[in-house]
Amino acid sequence: MSQTDPEPTRPYDSSGFAGPAMREKRDIPDGLWLRCPDCEEMLYRKTVAENQEVCPECQHHFRLSGEQRIAHLTDPDSFEEMFADLAPADPLKFSWDGKTLADRISAEQTKTGQIEAVRTGVAYIKGRRVALGAMDGDWLMGSLGSVVGEKITRLIEFATEEKLPLVIVCVSGGARMHEGALSLMQMAKTSAALARFDSADGLFISVLSDPTTGGTTASFAMLGDLIIAEPKALIGFAGQRVIANTIKSELPEGFQRAEFLLEHGFIDRIVHRGELRSELARLIDYCVR
Repeated sequence: MSQTDPEPTRPYDSSGFAGPAMREKRDIPDGLWLRCPDCEEMLYRKTVAENQEVCPECQHHFRLSGEQRIAHLTDPDSFEEMFADLAPADPLKFSWDGKTLADRISAEQTKTGQIEAVRTGVAYIKGRRVALGAMDGDWLMGSLGSVVGEKITRLIEFATEEKLPLVIVCVSGGARMHEGALSLMQMAKTSAALARFDSADGLFISVLSDPTTGGTTASFAMLGDLIIAEPKALIGFAGQRVIANTIKSELPEGFQRAEFLLEHGFIDRIVHRGELRSELARLIDYCVR
């Protein structure tokens, strides 16, 4: 330090002696770090994103949006969206907590940039052309409403006509009860379309991610020729507390998680997200003549 440079400011403690020079505190931008809910490690968000939203420490699979799922599974720029113009309605004029369903639909569309809770279209997975549906849990918990059911049904029918393998990535909080019976009808409609697809010897691979529950589980999600789940994905129909209170019994550890379902024969395999794209391509090659 030159003789003309000022001394750094040093606060004095109660004894009158100068303490160490104080540095100005730097502001850390919000959103750079996140805590893993499994191992509780603090993770650099960019590192997690580069690892396909998987914790590098414990391999916890964070939830993905429909857009992220399509980007991770398909060949670059190969996804061609279909039925994107179908928009949800509020047939019952439903409201709760002071907001109408129409208000919530508008808020979900603004938040996610998507019209509905599923995106459907045609894409290539490692060069294999498929009909692809990707549900979005960020959009009203991926609930199965009239438009979601219609888009999935049309996708199944397109796959039947074009003789394409069908891949649907499921994530859902269940049927959208705000639409009443119109929502429940989608369970039968999608299942009937899959029955016709099966009669035409189509291949349907269902991919279950966290969570897949309610009416989605009770219909198309569990009707795959091959059912794949991501590690530790929550998969079930009713909630655990409802089941426990109904049967008046304590549920087994890990109940409704992918590992438990695999052990009891409800799904075919568990695949790490980093291997899912390659596994889908391999299964298509093996099953499609």
